[in-house]
Amino acid sequence: MELDPVLLSRLQFAFTISFHILFPAFTIGLASWIAVLEVLWLATGRPLYLSISEFWTRIFAVSFAMGVVSGIVMSYQFGTNWSEFSIVGANVLGPLISYEVVTAFFLEATFLGILLFGRRRVPPRMHVLSAVLVALGTLASAFWILAANSWMQTPAGYTMGDDGRFAPLDWWAIVFNPSFPYRFAHMVVACYLTTAFVVAGASAWHLLKGRYLAQSRLSLSMALGLASLLAPLQILIGDLHGINTLEHQPVKVAAMEGHWETARGAPAILFALPDPTVEENHFELGVPKLGSLILTHDWEGEVRGLKSWPPEERPNVPIVFFAFRLMVLIGMAMLAIALTSLALRWRRRLYDSDWFLRLTIAATPIGFIAILAGWTVTEVGRQPWVVFGLVRTVDAISPNLTGATVAFSLAVFILAYAVIFGAGLYYMLRLIRIGPQPVEELGTPKRPLSAAEAAR
Repeated sequence: MELDPVLLSRLQFAFTISFHILFPAFTIGLASWIAVLEVLWLATGRPLYLSISEFWTRIFAVSFAMGVVSGIVMSYQFGTNWSEFSIVGANVLGPLISYEVVTAFFLEATFLGILLFGRRRVPPRMHVLSAVLVALGTLASAFWILAANSWMQTPAGYTMGDDGRFAPLDWWAIVFNPSFPYRFAHMVVACYLTTAFVVAGASAWHLLKGRYLAQSRLSLSMALGLASLLAPLQILIGDLHGINTLEHQPVKVAAMEGHWETARGAPAILFALPDPTVEENHFELGVPKLGSLILTHDWEGEVRGLKSWPPEERPNVPIVFFAFRLMVLIGMAMLAIALTSLALRWRRRLYDSDWFLRLTIAATPIGFIAILAGWTVTEVGRQPWVVFGLVRTVDAISPNLTGATVAFSLAVFILAYAVIFGAGLYYMLRLIRIGPQPVEELGTPKRPLSAAEAAR
C-alpha cells in the first residue's frame, strides 16, 4: 500500500503544532499573571505576592523553553513538507512571521533574562518592568501568528502575480483580515482561562495538602475570580466569532453544526453521528430552531447545509463536529466551575470545601483540551484549502516528497517528543509539587519608597 504524503504531512504538522500550541497558550496567560503579581508586590510591598511570582516564574521558564524548541521544529516543515505553499505565500506570510521574531520573540527573550536572573541585580522597578514587557511580548507573538493564520482563513489585501504567487496590496487589510479580531480575542481569552485553571488546580492541591496556605488561598481566589469574568466573556466572543465564520466560511459552520440540508429554523444539534457517505446524521438529538437563533439571531434565519458544496470542498465533518462540541462542553464546564466558586466565595467556603477543591484539581487540564479542540475545528474546518478558497492543500505539498519519508520522520518526532516533552512536563509538575518558597525565607528585596513614604 502506497503511503499518502499529503495526509502524513498533515498528521505530522498536526502532531507538532498540537505540542507547540500548548506551551505558548500557557505562557501567554502565565506571563500576564506574573506581571500582575510583580506590580502588586511593587505597589504594596507584600512578600506574599513575591513568593507566588517567583514560584510561577520558574514554571514559566521551563514552559517557555519547550515552546521555543517545538516552534523551531515546526517551522522547518514549511520547507521540508510544504515548500509549494511557502513559495506561493512567502510574500505575505513571510513578513508576518518575521515580525513575530524581530518584535515579540526578541522582546520576550531580552527581558526574560532580567526576569529570571535580575531580581537582586537590577532595581525593583526595572525587574517589574521586565515582567510587564515579557507579558507584552507574549501577546505580540500571539498577534502576529494569529494574523498570519487568520489570513489563511480569510485572505484579504492581496493580489495574485503573473507567477501565481500572492503579492501584498494593503498590509492593514492583510493583518486585520475579516476573521483576525475575533480569533485574536478568542485565543487570548482562552490562554488566560487555561492559565487560570492551572493556577487554581495547583493552589487547590496545596490547600488539600495543607501546605502554603496563604499563597494558595490568594492564588486560588485570583485565578477563579479571573475565570468568573472571562468564562462568560469567552461565550460572547465565541458567538461573535461564529457569526463572522458563518459569513466568511459557511461550510465550516455547516460542519460544526452538522447541518446537511439548507433550512430556515434550523435546529441546534446537540448530538449526532454524522455520516458523510450517505450525507445525513444518525441518532440526531436537537432543539428545534435554536440553531438558526444562535447563528443568525433569528428563529427563522436560513442556515446553509453541507449539500450546498460538492463533497470535495467539504471538510472532514465528524472531526469538526465532535471537536466543536468538546470545545463548547468544556466552555460550559468552565462557566459552571466559575459560578460555583462565586457561590462558595459568598458563603465563605471557597477554601475549605474539599469536594470543590478536588473538582478544581480535576479541571486543571481542561483549558489545554479546549484549545486543542478549538484549533482542530479551525484547521480541519478550513480543509481542503490551505488558503481558504484559493490554494488547495494537495497543491501545497513539496514535490517529490514520499509517504515513506514523512512516515519515518513522524515516527522520530513522536519518539523524541515523548522523551523530551515528557521530561519537561514531569519537571514542571515536580516544581508545582515542591511549591513556592515560604515567605519568611525569601530575603525579600526592598521595594522603592513612594514620595509620601519617603517624606515620612
